[in-house]
Amino acid sequence: MSAKTYVPQGGQPAPLQIGATLEALWSVIAARHRDGDERSYTYRLLTGRIDGVLKKVMEEAGEVALAAKDAEASAAAVRAHEGASSMSDAAKAALADASDAACDHLRYEAADVVYHLLVVLERFGIDLDEFAAELNSRMTESERPRGAALIVPDHVKRGK
Repeated sequence: MSAKTYVPQGGQPAPLQIGATLEALWSVIAARHRDGDERSYTYRLLTGRIDGVLKKVMEEAGEVALAAKDAEASAAAVRAHEGASSMSDAAKAALADASDAACDHLRYEAADVVYHLLVVLERFGIDLDEFAAELNSRMTESERPRGAALIVPDHVKRGK
C-alpha cells in the first residue's frame, strides 16, 4: 500500500477530516446551485439535463474501477519482488513509485465520484444528513455512531 500522501496540520495526527471536508464541499455545491451562475460547471450539472451529471457519475465510477485495478496490479508487482535479490534497489524503488502513483490516481478518481455523487444528491434535494442517515441505517446499532440519525422506517427502501 502507498504511504500517506497528506500532511495533518501541525504535523501531528489529527481526527478524521472527512466529515468537515464533505460538509465544506456540500456547502460549495449548494451555494453554486443558489448562485445561478451559468458559467459554473457545478451549476450546469445541477440544472442541465439529468443525463449530463449521470454520465459523469458513471464515467467517474468506471475510472475508479480501472484505477483500482491498476493499483492492485502495481501492489502485486511490489509484493512479488519484495526480497528478490535479482532486482536492483533502483528497480524496486521504481516499482514502489509506480504503486504510489497508481494509488494517487485511485484517490483522485474516487474524489471525482464523490463530487459528482454529491451534485446528484443536491439536485434532488437529498442533503448530507439524510444521506448519512441512510448510511447509518445500514449499520447495526453497535456499529453506528452514538446518536446517529436514521431513516424513518417508512422510507427505508431496499431496491425497487
